[in-house]
Amino acid sequence: MPKITYEKEKVHMNLVKYKKGEDKFEIDVDPDKAIAFRNKQIDDISEVLMAKKIFTHAMKGFLAPEDRLEAVFGTKDPLEVAKQMVMKGEIQLTEKYREAQRELKVKQIVQIIHRNGVDPRTHLPHPAARLESAMEEAKVKIDYQKSAEDQVQDVLEKLRTILPIKFEIKEIAVKIPPQYAAKAYPMLKSMGKLLKDNWLSDGSLSAIVEVPGGLETDFYDKLNSFTHGNNEARVIKTR
Repeated sequence: MPKITYEKEKVHMNLVKYKKGEDKFEIDVDPDKAIAFRNKQIDDISEVLMAKKIFTHAMKGFLAPEDRLEAVFGTKDPLEVAKQMVMKGEIQLTEKYREAQRELKVKQIVQIIHRNGVDPRTHLPHPAARLESAMEEAKVKIDYQKSAEDQVQDVLEKLRTILPIKFEIKEIAVKIPPQYAAKAYPMLKSMGKLLKDNWLSDGSLSAIVEVPGGLETDFYDKLNSFTHGNNEARVIKTR
């Protein structure tokens, strides 16, 4: 199985390395695109390469001899060789890249918790900055190779030793006057799940929207912005 290595190697390039017998080859790649190519999310190998060249030692700029490419890969075309290397080789990532990906994953997890979670005592969301500091306090370890969604439950368990957090869903009944109804309708759909909508005879809109608990305040703010505060809204169910 092709590998991706994460050791703290002193490398200033994101490389794919390939070895067969005594032959060693390297290519310089965009790491996100290399992984996407391997996962068949993109199919143009030229998008992956930082340089359309095959090296024996990329850091020193030593190019691989064409006869060795032909012998090992059955072609001397660098793009065709690169395809095989990305699919079968070892992707090596710089520490800078890994740290950037880790920080991105932290922000994604914080946003998921901020969006869905509330303090059960107040039913208000914890500020994103407080969640992030609590993760540091709880010494939460984030695996940037895994999706944010796959890590949320583990993070929540650790955060609950620091903060009271509960995921809530709220159903909010709204009524919007006719002069704002058409404009506000797309906003209702974008902020949550529209469970019910009813256009009244006078052009008003009556609806029930399912909203993540952490977005309740944002929902009211947006609704008031669209209607200049001229609306009716109340929570009819919390679960």
